[in-house]
Amino acid sequence: MSTPKIILLPILGAFLLIVPAPALPQAAEGTDVEESPISGDPAAPRRHFRLLYPAKLSPRRAAEIYALVRQALQAGYARSGNATAAGYQRWRRFNTAPYLSAAHGNHYLNNYVNELGAAAYGRFEMAGKLPVGTIIAKDSFSVTRSGEIVLGGLFVMQKMPAGFSYVSGDWKYTYIQADGTLFGETHGTGSKKVEYCIGCHLAVERQDHLWFLPKRYRVPP
Repeated sequence: MSTPKIILLPILGAFLLIVPAPALPQAAEGTDVEESPISGDPAAPRRHFRLLYPAKLSPRRAAEIYALVRQALQAGYARSGNATAAGYQRWRRFNTAPYLSAAHGNHYLNNYVNELGAAAYGRFEMAGKLPVGTIIAKDSFSVTRSGEIVLGGLFVMQKMPAGFSYVSGDWKYTYIQADGTLFGETHGTGSKKVEYCIGCHLAVERQDHLWFLPKRYRVPP
């Protein structure tokens, strides 16, 4: 597959990547990128931006697409100046192939965890409370029905010292867009824009506020 040309075309929090992709599903009527309107107040959304009609990729095809855009994703996030954004791809990855996440706006995700938290995280539902300093980073992309690749955001969870935020279980949520723009960060810039993250993860408070990737995509212990 040829080298992609990146076009920074903002599409409600994501960016469009035009690349030859002959094996991707094609829309019957030439559908382009379609994302649903933001849910609620733009300054305090109720969920992630959502691609309405994502292409359904096999694990192999999703991995091929990720190999194509992987460097572009990290380069874009790194423009934020965030240390995690610049180096997360050197951490251990816990999925065997990118997996489709409806909860993250119908994007394909990859789960990376830093060395401090990797051993515990790898036990998944049996992980217990992860150590302070654990960072979980999930990069994302999607593919439309007509074959465009959409560069998604970087979703970051960082376990902070006790007392940082009772309601979030002391996790700090950060969302960085594909061009490096900081969308929001708990107790920081745009904090209200990521409050919906806290509400969603609160449903799994018993698992230290962690949702884990589908079992069929997990790297074996």
